[in-house]
Amino acid sequence: MISYLDFEKPVAELEARIAELRAASEGGDVDLSSELAKLERKSADLLTTTYAALTPWQKTQVARHPSRPHFRDYVAMAFEEFVPLGGDRYFGDDQAIMGGLARLNGRKVMLIGHEKGNDTESRLRHNFGMGKPEGYRKAIRLMEMAGRFGLPVVTLVDTSGAFPGVEAEERGQAEAIARSTEACLALRVPMVSAIVGEGGSGGAVALASAERVLMFEHAVYSVISPEGCASILWRTAEKAPQAAEAMKMTAQDLVQLGVIDRIVPEPTGGAHRDPQAAAVALGGAISEELDALSQKTPQELLRLREERFLTMGAEG
Repeated sequence: MISYLDFEKPVAELEARIAELRAASEGGDVDLSSELAKLERKSADLLTTTYAALTPWQKTQVARHPSRPHFRDYVAMAFEEFVPLGGDRYFGDDQAIMGGLARLNGRKVMLIGHEKGNDTESRLRHNFGMGKPEGYRKAIRLMEMAGRFGLPVVTLVDTSGAFPGVEAEERGQAEAIARSTEACLALRVPMVSAIVGEGGSGGAVALASAERVLMFEHAVYSVISPEGCASILWRTAEKAPQAAEAMKMTAQDLVQLGVIDRIVPEPTGGAHRDPQAAAVALGGAISEELDALSQKTPQELLRLREERFLTMGAEG
């Protein structure tokens, strides 16, 4: 069953009416096919126009949708032969950041990403995608392994931010994030990152400092959440919609600013309405980028990453 967002209420009402008519037509003698077809077209058109004009705050809600696919879903639908690799060899195995060997359209890759979980039990197990130091140190270990064996690195970013708890700070959260960012920048193999849901603060940058950064059409990427920004500027989280507008956190804004390189289209109504189609689009886009990067030398890859960050935000 689809979970509707607040701005989808008109669509929800139409789809509820369609469901009622469909149920009535199954057991009745009246032919309602014409009316059903008309309502279905109206619902599809309304969904298309609604999603074509989403505000940044509405996009944030879509990026956080409880049914939106996450790392494990994309592993199952877009990648093959995934072999998970766990542990940072220092403290433990963080379930918020997962990784391992995989194939994408036949190409061997090192795949790393945030996993949020899809129900209460799994969300608690994966800490809602908020990585701890051991998660980022695991990512570093896997990136270094990929470099040794000449495997391209693919990361799927989906986190509201790194875990801010006391125990994470005690184990060196800031240092782990910084070293993970450094490991991305030092890779001598191709790296492609994709913002598939939320890209929040340093917890996202630590897995997204690549030479090519992709972003789903309705994903968001920012230094802080809209609620956090509003709480700082206006002393109330109720101003989150205004903050989201000012922060330029959507894919459409960020591609113009040069923060990301490519927008990956989502199915009409968001990735949660058709996860398989979203996974196919994502896998295809990543494959195309890896094809283009496969001809680059290690020195060219390092220069591409350096130029990305040195020129970001520069005038002219």
